[in-house]
Amino acid sequence: MSEPTAPLPAEDVRLGQGSTALDRETFQERFDARFQDPAFDALGAERARVADVAWQGYTAYRKDVRLRPAGAGFAEPQYPLPAEWLDARQAILDASARQQQAETPSTVLLVCASPRSDETCPGEMSKTFRLTSVARQVFDAAGIEVDLLDLSALTAEYGRVIYPCKGCVSTAMPLCHWPCSCYPNHAMGQTGDWMHEIYPRWVAAHGVMIVTPVHWYQAPSVLKLMMDRLVCADGGNPDPTTTHGKTPSEAKALELAGWPYPRHLADRGFSVVVHGDSAGVEGLRRGLHDWLTDMHLVSAGSAASIDRYVGYYEPYATSHRSLDGDEALLEEVRLAARSLVECVTRLRTGWRPPGHDEREPRAK
Repeated sequence: MSEPTAPLPAEDVRLGQGSTALDRETFQERFDARFQDPAFDALGAERARVADVAWQGYTAYRKDVRLRPAGAGFAEPQYPLPAEWLDARQAILDASARQQQAETPSTVLLVCASPRSDETCPGEMSKTFRLTSVARQVFDAAGIEVDLLDLSALTAEYGRVIYPCKGCVSTAMPLCHWPCSCYPNHAMGQTGDWMHEIYPRWVAAHGVMIVTPVHWYQAPSVLKLMMDRLVCADGGNPDPTTTHGKTPSEAKALELAGWPYPRHLADRGFSVVVHGDSAGVEGLRRGLHDWLTDMHLVSAGSAASIDRYVGYYEPYATSHRSLDGDEALLEEVRLAARSLVECVTRLRTGWRPPGHDEREPRAK
């Protein structure tokens, strides 16, 4: 960590990007856009009353609608924090306690990162789900508990949403709270954020396996949304009372005084399987590997980080047949899962990779 720096003057918080405030007419148009089904036409008066309440919440910016004192363990126990955030924090604390108990069964968070499923427009399961199922068989056989996180729920389930990261960390690390406090934002109608459930699932796991396709050389949007929102797990501030919510100048002062950058997901094992049909697998595999190691998760080895093509430059229509015949890939997925089982077993006995206890010269 660098030496503490003199505090910045308050005016060093840069402003001037412009307002995004809506007028009443535009707000109403966007509100009404949610009710285009003619079945709602008979509810015009009711909708108008709800729209009025929503407009009042928007103009008053009622981001947090239920607050309660932070309580013990915070710098300012009486400072009011959103009840939803406190509940998410408690779920994380409970998950962490279970994860650290020696008698807790080993658990792997198995992430299926394709947005495609047979309950969405494609009308067919993804190859990613099939590969995820192959990995799950290995974990089941090894007595590992599996928490399947199928990100296709973002496209297939009513009300499932992960909101985008707002980049608080780029203002100052302590402004990025653990867990994320940017959502829900009731004033903006940004509610039901799935990440409040997903954070404890990462914390509860002893290992993580991500199986994903490539979309335009990059991670699928459903995976990237989760990745971005996990930035708070890598150095995030567990005490929003120290920044009195989202106060940039206070967060900057904390960071410059010497921030410890706590690694909230450190020492969990990981495995990555990336597949594609024509390009991009190697770059995405490297990116995911680097992202997870940056958060101080532990790679399960070279056999646990693979990138492969299925039906290379063949028709999409026959891609499942190509996967049917690729027994080598299926066995590689099994090997990646077995490697993660071994890694988790070793980590739970106290083993850590070389350099684990060394002080980082460039902590961030």
